[in-house]
Formats: sequence, C-alpha cells, structure tokens
Amino acid sequence: MTKTLPRSFYNRPTLTVARELLGARLIHISDGIKLMGLISETEAYIGEDDLACHAKAGRTIRTDPMYGPPGHAYIYFTYGNHWMLNAVTEAEGFPAAVLIRAIQPIEGVELMMERRLGRDTLGPGKLTQALGITKSQNYADLTESTSSLRIEAGIFIPEKSVTIGPRVGLNKTTEPWLSMPWRFLVKETILETR
Repeated sequence: MTKTLPRSFYNRPTLTVARELLGARLIHISDGIKLMGLISETEAYIGEDDLACHAKAGRTIRTDPMYGPPGHAYIYFTYGNHWMLNAVTEAEGFPAAVLIRAIQPIEGVELMMERRLGRDTLGPGKLTQALGITKSQNYADLTESTSSLRIEAGIFIPEKSVTIGPRVGLNKTTEPWLSMPWRFLVKETILETR
C-alpha cells in the first residue's frame, strides 16, 4: 500500500523536494471521487530574497502558509481565475514552497477530463481545475493519509528523463531570479507501474 510522503520529505532543501516530487502521486478526494495524477512538472520558490517568490513581500495573510510547517499546502489565486497548488518546504519560519505545475492523470480521469472539457492538465491552473482544488484546501496537511488532499510516494524518475531550466511566467522578475534553473520537467509521459 502506498504511503503519503512524510513531513521529513518536505523539511529539506526546496530544490531537492522539487526534483523528488516528480513521479509522486497527487491525490484529491473531490465529491467523493478519488482523483489522482503523477506529478510531472514542478518549480521551486525559496525565501524572501527570491524575487520571483511571494515571500519577497514578507509574511502577509496570503503568504502565511509558506512560513508554516513543511508538508502543508499553500494555495493562491492568480490571473483572476486560476488556483495554484504549492507544497511548503524547509523549516517552519523559512518561506519556501514547490509549485506543482503539471500532472499526468491516472485515476478519476473521466471527471478530470469533464472538468477540463477534454483538455490537458499540463499547467498549474489546469491541474487544480481538473482535481477540483480551491482555496478551501489552503493549509491542508499533505502528509496526512486521511487528508482529502495529499501526496503519496509514486514512481522513480531517472535523471535522463528530467529537464531542468528557468521558471516560467515570471513576467517582470529581475535577474538572476528570472533565469534560476529551478523548474523540473519530466520529458516524456510517465508510465504508471502500480
């Protein structure tokens, strides 16, 4: 039986967590239906000095989850219509998180495709729409096996299958933060080996 990733998994350097979340199972129980996808793309956001990170503004109502215990969800609204799911990382009090940018659906696919009108889940707003994740899951404990939103161990993704590069959609973020190679992407479709 697959287990949720423990808090110690998230209480590590954010870049390590971002890379190792590739292939993990993201699960949301939505309307009584289990929806699950393998994480295929992530981005790291690290501390108040990272000018692409929300924490650059310090601790606010919006960024408060990032300062909390590792292994919790940080969910925010952007572009006027998209929810974004992040997993909080590193020690409590230090604001860092991994944005989950894409999944490969493997369970509850029919409902996900209905919500996405048959379109893909390759994008942070697209995956939250498909999974039915909203602000109500902000602060959710992703390490709790009974949580409706959790992340479980998945499949190993070898280095040869991963592309590392700059984060996307940062608009007016200045260098060096604009070009930091903090995005991790699985090159091809992940094969599920349950």
